[in-house]
Amino acid sequence: MSEGVLYKPEDFNPKKKYPLLMYFYETHSDELNTYIPPTPTGSRLNISFFVSRGYVVFCPDIRYTNGHPAKSCYDYVVSAAQDLAKQKWIDAKNIGIQGQSWGGIQVAQLITMTDMFKAAWAGAPVANMTSAYGGIRWESGMNRQFQYEKSQSRIGATLWEKPELYIENSPLFHLPKVKTPLVIMSNDADGAVPWYQGIELFTAMRRLGKQVWMLNYNGEAHNLVERKNRKIYRLESSNTSTG
Repeated sequence: MSEGVLYKPEDFNPKKKYPLLMYFYETHSDELNTYIPPTPTGSRLNISFFVSRGYVVFCPDIRYTNGHPAKSCYDYVVSAAQDLAKQKWIDAKNIGIQGQSWGGIQVAQLITMTDMFKAAWAGAPVANMTSAYGGIRWESGMNRQFQYEKSQSRIGATLWEKPELYIENSPLFHLPKVKTPLVIMSNDADGAVPWYQGIELFTAMRRLGKQVWMLNYNGEAHNLVERKNRKIYRLESSNTSTG
């Protein structure tokens, strides 16, 4: 049994149809009773902003299988979207997805696996695990290999032991399948995810004739800090959302 948190507008009417936004980053069910202030965010979906403007937002939990994080995300997110689309109060033609960092690569990967989403937003995504594998995290100087083998990416092997898994879980290699418009945010002072990963994703999609936009906030890091940029980010995300 999978879980998640569903946010509805205050004046929710089950006889109306609402566009749906899905935001995900591993698990969210433990945030059920967390207060989300209606202030501009540094990267994540501004749930309060969208719910107050007539959207339903769902944050699904994702449980991962080592070696196949992309498929795991697909199994949980797409099944949740399909189940919600059956509800009379969901506008099934207007479902969007948003993710940041690990959630960003998951968004980029999902649009190579399904075309059920109207629009997608990927913040600080890794496009290509094979090119990111040998880099460093600029803030700490740590080599990035560990996070693909043993940490969040959960590949469970080195690049040389299981190159096919790195390709399977890297959106770059599957972009010809994409039909969903995508917005990418990659900032040039990001010390966690090299912003050239966003460039790889953007230029590849442009080369393939896909609908894609890339935002770069100069001097900003993994998550936006400057309030003026956070406000612009909220505006941009609302302009590219569904509905």
